[in-house]
Amino acid sequence: MTVTGAGPADAPGSVLADTVLERLTAAYEGAADPGRAAAMRAYMKDVAPFLGLPTPGRRALSRAVLAGMPRPAEADCTAIALRCWALPHREYHYFAVDFLRRHAGRLSSAFLPVTRRLVTTTSWWDTVDPLAAHVVGSLVAADPGLAADMDDWIVDEDMWVVRTALLHQLRHKERTDADRLFAYCLRQSGHPDFFVRKAIGWCLREYAKTDPEAVRAFLVRERGRFAPLTVREALKNIGTVPGLP
Repeated sequence: MTVTGAGPADAPGSVLADTVLERLTAAYEGAADPGRAAAMRAYMKDVAPFLGLPTPGRRALSRAVLAGMPRPAEADCTAIALRCWALPHREYHYFAVDFLRRHAGRLSSAFLPVTRRLVTTTSWWDTVDPLAAHVVGSLVAADPGLAADMDDWIVDEDMWVVRTALLHQLRHKERTDADRLFAYCLRQSGHPDFFVRKAIGWCLREYAKTDPEAVRAFLVRERGRFAPLTVREALKNIGTVPGLP
């Protein structure tokens, strides 16, 4: 029997979410592959159980689930995301991430706390990174006032919130606030966790595609502040810099 799950008590009521979750759980569970699920769970370090749906097949199922569905309002997006996140299998979280990416332009600044909740629940890079770059980044681009929230997130005790703040400008290119980007990198340059150090290098590497000289100058000026891993990641697109490892 399909279990749609009522979701968190604070998820808003949504007829659209009711329909989507009913279709989604039926489609996903009907295609579950327990053998593949075990390997996927192991690869993702046991962060959550899996149904065993490979990405292409899962997304094909998702398209079928959403066929003919109306465009969601923000409350629908909130309900669908929270109800998916309340289900144990990771593929439902992936569905929510894909859905939010698709409809990020329909979300207001008020959605930021919902995104933070997703980032800090069953956290791993596979959901945090796309939420950071495509949902949080979209929200901040639409409302620059949310940069103040990012200033709080960069010093948060939760490393996944910190990683989100670092990566939220990943797709901003020429619109990147370089001063804020560099300040965030410096603020967390001594962070002990691999995922934060890697994120620093990644956001610098991406910005180097837009302004390589600014990244070179920053790394030379702040030599010694960053772990070798961070520097190697930052330099992938611009080659070696004299004086840097």
